[in-house]
Amino acid sequence: MGHCASPGIRRFRYLVYKFSSFLQLLGLQYPKEMAWSEFASKISGEWDGFGADFTTEGKPLELPESVVPEAYREWEVKVFDWQTQCPTLAQPQDFLMTYKTIKLLPTVGCEADAATRYSIDERVVGGVENNVSAFAYQSGGSYVAVWPIVDNGQCKQLELEHCLINPQDKESRMRIVQAVRVANTGIELQSIRVFCEQWYGPFRNGDQLGGCAIRDSAFASTASLRASEVVGVWQGPSAVAAFDSSQNVLLQELSDDIVQKSVRDERDIILLPRQLWCSLKGNKDGETCCEVGWLVDHGSAITSRCIFSSDVKLKASCYRLIVTII
Repeated sequence: MGHCASPGIRRFRYLVYKFSSFLQLLGLQYPKEMAWSEFASKISGEWDGFGADFTTEGKPLELPESVVPEAYREWEVKVFDWQTQCPTLAQPQDFLMTYKTIKLLPTVGCEADAATRYSIDERVVGGVENNVSAFAYQSGGSYVAVWPIVDNGQCKQLELEHCLINPQDKESRMRIVQAVRVANTGIELQSIRVFCEQWYGPFRNGDQLGGCAIRDSAFASTASLRASEVVGVWQGPSAVAAFDSSQNVLLQELSDDIVQKSVRDERDIILLPRQLWCSLKGNKDGETCCEVGWLVDHGSAITSRCIFSSDVKLKASCYRLIVTII
């Protein structure tokens, strides 16, 4: 069963957060090792919740009929959400991180003890088993990862994973994955995957099951964000990391940059549940901007962007990339 964080762990996280804020007030920066160590402490643990797939129009996709309990089919209940686990472990000194996205078969009622794993997708950042092309992180726990999807020895698809920590609740996060196809004509959005997750305790490699103790609920078929809440002119402080595949640098800290301004048009955005949106659009310089956003409060949002140079159109493994979190 899932467990809430102990008072001691909550206190430790609070002290680390306040120390980081104090350094920022003094205009000081963490050394890279300290920033990664803090990131590791924030990201490691058992993250449980729900996940769902969406079309490029923002419509939720039903789970395969073969995994839906017969009772739901008899009642003609549509199931869109997977219950998920994401055990994550980052090594504070070695710049290594591994995590598993575990999908559990749907059950009727609170059958936590009977939960069965449907699939496990393991990802590795750093080390000899690394399978990420670019990884940008913030000490607070947010990150952006570019995962190449290899088929028959060729990389024709990328998964852009944006992990955003709720600034009002450090134990709540969203992971939005944009699957994009790399073609000669440019980058095309193929699908969207969303995970709404909460932190349930220290890393246990997925041994605990949230079951009915999960502090969240299925979301895929709930109301989408209203366009009127995100269109228009937005601006805020940004954190940026730049990658060039020719330099073979895979992991970077997102560093503070100037205040950036954004203009969003209703025609460019895909509206999703849980106050989320995403978009993919090109500009006159041939660059492609893949963006996701989370409206955490009225007039306040977190935005994550991957901006690819035109080189990515020619070869998915050769590109320049700018990652920005605002």
